[in-house]
Order: sequence, then structure tokens, then C-alpha cells
Amino acid sequence: MNIRKLTKHEVPPMDLLLLADPSISLINDYLEKGECYVAEIEERIVGVYVLLPTKHETVELINIAVAEEYHGKGIGKKLVLDAIQQAKRGGYQTIEIGTGNSSIHQLALYQKCGFRIMTIDHDFFIKNYDEEIYENGIQCRDMIRLAQDL
Repeated sequence: MNIRKLTKHEVPPMDLLLLADPSISLINDYLEKGECYVAEIEERIVGVYVLLPTKHETVELINIAVAEEYHGKGIGKKLVLDAIQQAKRGGYQTIEIGTGNSSIHQLALYQKCGFRIMTIDHDFFIKNYDEEIYENGIQCRDMIRLAQDL
């Protein structure tokens, strides 16, 4: 597997980005302000993430997604660890990530990769999305924000 930065001339893998965020307008905003990285296996894009500078010396890892047929193969963890390395190379001091309260597997993964829960943005998904989101039989209401010092 190869992880690389998407060039400005390449079309972002919207099908994968939409797995992590159902809002096309938010995705387009992230892509305009951040850097998109893709994971490829045999020249097929199977994973994606975006690094978005947020505040002084801080970058946020957003829109991390893996094609469903590649779940459970460690690609998500490799993407998270790659993002951490990219953030270090970029001179950032902190990397942050946010996920829904219903994203049980993602919460476990991020903590295994060294992130710690910092804050909860109550009703984030209720306020910012038109349609209700459900994962693992749980309504996604709150944004769990995690961070790691680099």
C-alpha cells in the first residue's frame, strides 16, 4: 500500500470522503483549505484523509475513510499514523481529530494511536446536519474531540 498526497489536478475520491462526512459542501470546504492524502493498492484508491490547519501549530485530521471492502485490514490505522507523521513533518505541535459519539470503532482506533479525549461538542451533528445519522444503532449527536501532542 502506498499513501501519497493528492495533486491539485487530481479529482478527490468523493465516494470515500462521503463515507466520513455526508455533507458535500463541508467536504469541498475542507478540500479547499486542507491537504488530501490517499492510500492506494495496485493503483486503486482505497483510503483517504485530509489534514486541515486550524490554529497556530495545530492541524486537524478529518474525513478519514477506508473503502468498505478493505475494512479490518489495518488501513485505517496506517492512515492515522501517516497523518501523525505528516503533521510532525509540517512542524505542527498538536494534531486533533473529531468523531461522533456513535463511532465506537473509530474512538477505539484513535485512542490506540495515541489520541486522548479532550472535549465533547454537544449536539454538533444535530445542529450541523439536516438528516439524522445513525451508527451501530446509536444516534450520532455529539462530536467527541481528541488530540495528541506531537
